[in-house]
Amino acid sequence: MQVVQKKLTLPSYSRGFHLITDEVINQVPEIRKMSNGILHVFIQHTSASLTLNENADPTVRKDFESHFNHMVPEDQPYYRHTYEGSDDMPAHIKASLLGSSVSIPVTEGSLNTGTWQGIYLCEHRDHASGRKLIITLMGK
Repeated sequence: MQVVQKKLTLPSYSRGFHLITDEVINQVPEIRKMSNGILHVFIQHTSASLTLNENADPTVRKDFESHFNHMVPEDQPYYRHTYEGSDDMPAHIKASLLGSSVSIPVTEGSLNTGTWQGIYLCEHRDHASGRKLIITLMGK
């Protein structure tokens, strides 16, 4: 079994849901040599998240952003953690709802995702800096 682990710092993204599949794959060219395994992607932040979803129609990502903003609104009187602005606590809640990692099977040198699946960076802050990912590839 081979294990490869790398750290990737993404550029700053605007608030919203962004496809990062290619950036992740480009970071681990070793994936092309794997007959089978798993790719695990972990984000080292509490106000951004990762998920796997629709990679073809960009309106899906816009709808995700709209829905999450409606579901977890800013400026609620019961929020106490607002030190970094009105998007601070909602960002933490959204990140917990979506999660901090995704795991994807690797088969014959490529990600074994569904036809329309891609990795999203879910940026929940208005003014975030580059996000750090730990990418671990395990397999043979």
